[in-house]
Amino acid sequence: MLSRMEQALVPVRSLARKSAASAFERSKAAIDLVNQRLVTIALIWLSAIGLVSIVRIVLSPTPPQTFLHYLELTIPYLLVAISPIAGFLIARAAFPGRARFRPSSVHFSAYGKWSKLRPIEALRHDSFGPIGFMASLVIGMLLNVVMRTGEFLLAVPPLTSAAPDWGLTLFWLMAADTVMMNFFYMVCFAMALRTIPLFPKMLLYVWMIDVMLQLGIARTMAQFDLSPTIAGALGTLLDSNIDKVLISAAIWLPYLILSERVNVTYRHRVAT
Repeated sequence: MLSRMEQALVPVRSLARKSAASAFERSKAAIDLVNQRLVTIALIWLSAIGLVSIVRIVLSPTPPQTFLHYLELTIPYLLVAISPIAGFLIARAAFPGRARFRPSSVHFSAYGKWSKLRPIEALRHDSFGPIGFMASLVIGMLLNVVMRTGEFLLAVPPLTSAAPDWGLTLFWLMAADTVMMNFFYMVCFAMALRTIPLFPKMLLYVWMIDVMLQLGIARTMAQFDLSPTIAGALGTLLDSNIDKVLISAAIWLPYLILSERVNVTYRHRVAT
C-alpha cells in the first residue's frame, strides 16, 4: 500500500506529467508555426524595419542634403533589414537536407560515454528534432535578431559624412555589427531547424565572433576623444551585448553538451 506521502504526491506527479506534455506540444506547435509562416515573418520584418528606418532618416541629426547623403543613410538600414533573410536563405541553400551531412567524429562535447546512431536510427528516435526545450533556443535566436536590431535603431543615430568623424565611424561600426550578427544568428537558426550536425559548433563560433566584434568596436572608438557621456553610453551598450552573449553561453552550453535531444539530433549518439 502507498504511504500517505506517496498518496499525496500522486496528483502532483500527474499534474507535472500533464504540464510537461503540454509544454512539449506547445514547443512543437511553435516550431511548426515558424516553419509555416517564414514568408509572413519576413514580410512583417521588412515592413517594420522599413517604416522605422524612414522615421530615423527623417529625424537624423545630420539631415541629408544630397543624393550621396541619402545613400549613406539608406544603405546601412537596407543591409540591416535584408541580412537575416540573406543568412537564412543562404544557409537553407547550403544545407538542403540532413541526409547529406553526418556528425563530425571530433566533438567539443567529449564528456560522457556514447553509442553512435545511424542516421535513420537518430531520425526515428523519440528525442530527435528541435522541439521541447530546444525550441526555446531556436526561437530565442529569432528574438535575438529582433532585439539586436531594435537596439541599433533606437540607440545609434543615423549620420551622414557631414557629422564628426567619431559619429560617422560609430554609426557604420554599429551597423556592420548588427548586419553581421543578424546574418550569422539566422544561419544558426536555419541549421537548427534543418537539424544540421554542425549547428552546435556554429553557434559557439558565432558567440565568439559576437564578443570579438564588441571588443573591436570598443578598441576602434577608443582612438577618438569622446565626451564622458557618449563614452559611457557606448560602453554600457557594448558591455550589455557582451553580457548577453556570456549569459546565453552559460545557460545553453551545458544543455548543448548534455541534452539527449541535442546529442540525438545533432550528433547522432545516445548515452551508454
